[in-house]
Amino acid sequence: MTKVPRSVPLALVTGGLHRVGAAIAARLVREGYALALHRRSAAETDAILADALAETGAVSRHFQADLADPAEVDALIPEVVATFGRAPDLLVNNAALFAEGEWPDLSASALAAMMQVNLSAPVMLATALVAASASAALAGAQNKRARPAIVNIVDQRVLHPVPDQVAYSLSKAALWQATATLAVAFGNRARVNAVAPGLTMATDDYSAAQVERLADRMPLGALPTPTQIADAVVYLARAEAVTGQTIFVDGGAHLAPMGRDFVALEKD
Repeated sequence: MTKVPRSVPLALVTGGLHRVGAAIAARLVREGYALALHRRSAAETDAILADALAETGAVSRHFQADLADPAEVDALIPEVVATFGRAPDLLVNNAALFAEGEWPDLSASALAAMMQVNLSAPVMLATALVAASASAALAGAQNKRARPAIVNIVDQRVLHPVPDQVAYSLSKAALWQATATLAVAFGNRARVNAVAPGLTMATDDYSAAQVERLADRMPLGALPTPTQIADAVVYLARAEAVTGQTIFVDGGAHLAPMGRDFVALEKD
């Protein structure tokens, strides 16, 4: 068992070793959290997180689980509790499955796979966390007045759907709605909020010039950074009077329909 003082908050970040997940985890480390870092498979940790862990000496442990497998999802929270001797104070549902495809390409199996990773897994992790926290409080192993915070990473397109990546868009819209539903269902047992990023870390599908033009197109004239998304997560983790809310960290992209996904816009 890995003992961490009760005064040190514990966060479970799914998909926490790479990209935006690593930036969120790195920020949490610098805010004094110990980390339970979920990964799907063995891989190197992104530099932003590795540097933060090295500089702070924070306690972190890796937990491997395929969120496409309901049995592995069910085992994740109990494994974290067994490792640290207590339930996490914060769950960041960051891991996601992404796939291209418009409606003619949609199949029931592809939609089910997307919903399992992007909706079912976050919801089941949230319910398992609340149950574990309640059990620990009853047993005196956790502060009876403490309640966990849950932050779901969704997508700015939930306000203005686009025809691209239909299965992905449906799954993120469902998780967005689940955020408010769970906030009501859990009541004072847990706070549930969401962060909705816009285009943040462009893949090789974008050219540098395209990304610059997209940034100019945003109401704020800029795209968000991973650090800014992490800022929103940290705020929601600590905002004791906030539940059922979504913070859009997208340069203002959600304020007007774009018509298509970013990758289809402002092409060279």
